[in-house]
Amino acid sequence: MRERMPGLVVAASAALVSWLVHLAVPAVPILTAAVALGIVVGQVPALRPALTGSLAPGLRFSARSLLRLGIVLLGLKLSLVDIAGLGWISIATTVAVVVLTFAGTIGLGRALGLPGHQPVLVASGFAICGASAIGAMASTVRAEEEEQAVPIALVTLCGTLAIAVLPALWHPLGLGATGFGHWVGAGVHDVGQVVATAQLAGSAALAVAVVVKLTRVLMLAPMVAITAAVERRRATPPSGPPPAIVPLFIAGFVAAMLLNTFVPLPEWLLTGADVVQTALLATALFALGASIRFAELATTGWRALVVGLTSWVLVAALAYGAVLLG
Repeated sequence: MRERMPGLVVAASAALVSWLVHLAVPAVPILTAAVALGIVVGQVPALRPALTGSLAPGLRFSARSLLRLGIVLLGLKLSLVDIAGLGWISIATTVAVVVLTFAGTIGLGRALGLPGHQPVLVASGFAICGASAIGAMASTVRAEEEEQAVPIALVTLCGTLAIAVLPALWHPLGLGATGFGHWVGAGVHDVGQVVATAQLAGSAALAVAVVVKLTRVLMLAPMVAITAAVERRRATPPSGPPPAIVPLFIAGFVAAMLLNTFVPLPEWLLTGADVVQTALLATALFALGASIRFAELATTGWRALVVGLTSWVLVAALAYGAVLLG
């Protein structure tokens, strides 16, 4: 534990700085600020000896263990009652957006030759819930930290662009406030980015956006389970034991959701859990961001950028179609 402490302190301090940035500029979500801060730190040559040396154990622990714990607590934001309130058409179209974006992004990523697990990681980030989904899927498929760098950079870039681009298209696309909220919830990647974008249209739009977004988050469990099942079939004895079909932290995520659905939890507990969950994910996402090296992305840069931008347009287009059907 002692060797992890320096990296943990740095990552936790960065999470605090991200919170202060959010307080100063509310349009910047905490988790987006945390990833961006990590990316900036990772590009400073003078800091790299520390990042790969004394800070490395704590940063690795943050990026893996703290991320998983944060995802478990994310389940407490979900309620099957709220999701059912959307109606079966909205639920079905939201699921369809996730599945079609996931499959389309994987197909394009493989067609353009993205290496290793990058296609499935990019697909997870854009289709489900941003960098958190990338971390969850990376743990399941046992992707190296280097493989997460491109997907995290792409989903952070496009999610940040969405905060500015989607509101500009709100009225030209003929959407009302609730329709805009539905579009944002179905088409923007990270929960914080959804809030930052949808709040511009008022409280009603924000409420719809959050419920639709959390319905997409719920898809994390089945998508991870299906991917794990596919990985088990592909696994060979030299690569070690196959991944669990349902990783423990995903089971915890589902358990937390069911607890929030069927047990009347006090508001103070949910509020406290939300604060802890945000702090854990901010700490973890800073650590993931700090592992990104833009200079090392040049070999697949243009292909990854094409996949990311295409996936961004795809999920936005499918989400808009879902709104029209709803």
